Formats: sequence, structure tokens, C-alpha cells
Amino acid sequence: MRPLAPYASDPSLSRGRLHDEGRSTARGPRDAFQRDRDRIIHSISFRRLRHKTQVFMAPDGDHFRVRLTHSLEVAQIGRAVARTLGLNEDLTEGLCLAHDIGHPPFGHAGEDALKAALAGQGGFDHNGNTLRALTAIDSPYPGWDGLNLSWETLEGLAKHNGPVRHPGWALAAADAAFPLELSSHSSLEAQVAAIADDIAYDNHDIDDGLRAGLLTLDKLLAVPLVARGWDAVRARFPGADTKRLMRELVRAQIGTMVNDLIAETQRRIAEAGVETVEEVRAAGRAIAVFSDAMREEERALKRFMYANLYHHPLQLAAADAAREIVAGLFAAYSTDPALMPEGWGDCLPADEPWRSRHIADFIAGMTDRYAITRYREAVGPVDLPDGF
Repeated sequence: MRPLAPYASDPSLSRGRLHDEGRSTARGPRDAFQRDRDRIIHSISFRRLRHKTQVFMAPDGDHFRVRLTHSLEVAQIGRAVARTLGLNEDLTEGLCLAHDIGHPPFGHAGEDALKAALAGQGGFDHNGNTLRALTAIDSPYPGWDGLNLSWETLEGLAKHNGPVRHPGWALAAADAAFPLELSSHSSLEAQVAAIADDIAYDNHDIDDGLRAGLLTLDKLLAVPLVARGWDAVRARFPGADTKRLMRELVRAQIGTMVNDLIAETQRRIAEAGVETVEEVRAAGRAIAVFSDAMREEERALKRFMYANLYHHPLQLAAADAAREIVAGLFAAYSTDPALMPEGWGDCLPADEPWRSRHIADFIAGMTDRYAITRYREAVGPVDLPDGF
């Protein structure tokens, strides 16, 4: 095992867990972060990601990415970057695998519907719901609620995108139970996990968009980063099949972004002079980032993807249907809690805001296909767009 850099997170120096478990090795000789990663992988919340939307909702094709495969790809990128920088790979991997656990069915469309449904009860956001799922809802252990993850894992999930000045109710509750220092930056492992997420979906969404026929190579070549990459792969593989070249383009572009991230992070580590993880948290800015030039190119790519894929008319129609399903389920369960299964409807809190939040907890845990099934049972037929 490679030695950790001095600014990496060290499991032997972990701040521990909310519920002390001692140092038992009954289930194998693992450190704190390895145990966290394993708990995430074995959790129900993680398994459900296999039927939750990444870009395409309840896709007909087996080759499209879903939240689970996306999370695995984020973890691969995160581990590679962490290894090169001397960071803790296990913590990085656990954060990458868990970062999307709080997403409701149908991705951001489902989140919008739950946010509207809970507008008077504190709202809904998927990041806060990740903490809620892992600290309160997914509870396989007899001694406590949640997975009892280490402080470092919970901190990284809470603020992998930076300090949180105004946490929503779910994140605030997790912070109140086990203070996560929300106003500071996170560890480098968490910062790497956040940007590995960007790298993964920036590029793999291109692959899925091309496969679905919603993107074309001609349109993509209007993006300077993509155009340069396309010229490079054609020069390396003259005469190769276009479909294979497009796959190579995606792989090469991931490499370009990863190499830029590593170089800029190394530069910032040296510039800041950080020597401990606490100094990373106190640095006052993110350290694991793209260079200024790559950040602008990546933003241009995102603008293209929103205009041409995420806001494509077919995608918007699917999002409308998804919001209808989630909103309809919430309304049905609010009117008649007995429509919810045992363990949910029979323990519904009597008072707000917890009554509505409890209903949202149930819906947020659903997969796409389960939400469609429950809607048909509780509400009635639903008109789904082609390819939904």
C-alpha cells in the first residue's frame, strides 16, 4: 500500500462515529474508511441506484447509464486521482459511491417535484437527503439508526461541493446530531470526489446522448474541447470506425480532464503549503480543482449539454411526466396514508412538517420503475413519452 501524503485523511486519526463501536475485527481487519465504503456498497440505498435515472428515465436500452453505473465510474476516476495525489483511496471511493444516494426517482425532475411538495415544510434537496438516508433511514443495524459512518465520510458527503452556509433541514439535522463543521472546506478526498463526478457525467453523458440519437458528432464539434480531442483521436487512428473513434474521444477527454485536475491540484497544494488535512479544511478555498483554462472549457461543454441534451424536447417531456408521477404520489399518500405499505403508512407522524417529510422519505427511496408501479396502483394510468 502506498504511503499517504501528509495532507491526506488518515483513518487512524479519524474523529470516530456517532455511536462508538470499538475496534472489533470480527468482520475482517479493516480501517474506518474501508468499513465505511463496505457499508455503503452493502446498503439497500446503494443497490437501489441501479434503477434510478442518470440522464435517461427508466431507459429501454441496457447500455445506458443509471445512477449505480455512474457512481461506479465516478469511483474509478476518484480512486485514480487520489492514488496519484497520495490521498486516501478508500475514503475517496466511499464518497464517490455514496454521493448520489439521496436522489429520488427520475433524478432532478423527481427532486423538483418533491421540493415543490415540501415547499411549506422545509423543502427537499438530494444532498441533504443523502445524509438523511445514511444517518436515519437506511438502518440495518440493531444498535442505532443509519449506517453509523465515520465523521470524515459524513463531512465529505455534506460539503464535497464546498462550505454550506445555509443547510436545509435534513442536512441541518445530521449536523446537529454529529457536528460536521459545515462552514469550512472539506478534505481533499471529498474535493476530488466532487470533481470526479463532474468529469464522469460531462463525458459519459456525451456517450449516452450519442447512443440515444439526441446528440450528433457534428453538433458536438462546435465545442472547442471536443473538437481538439476529435482531431487528436482521428490522427492517432486514421481510418478507424467512427463509432469506435467516438468512444475513444470520450476516454481521451476523461484523461485530459484528469491530468489537468492532478496538475492544478498539485500546484495549489504547493502554493498553499498545506501539510495536514486540517490545513486543507482551513485553506479558505478549494484546492482540488481544474486549471482556469480547463474550467472555462468544461463550462462551455456543460452549456452545450444543457442546450442540446438535458433540455432536449424529448428529455423535457420525460421530465414533465416524472414530475407528474412524483407529485401525484405525494398527493395520494397525503390524502390516504393507508396507500403506503406497512412500515410507512402505519407510522406516519400526525403533525407537520414531519408528516410530509415522512411521505417524502418513502417516495425519495423509490426507484423509477417502482414509482411508476405505485403511481398506477394509487392514482391511475399515466401517459409516458416514447422511450420512457
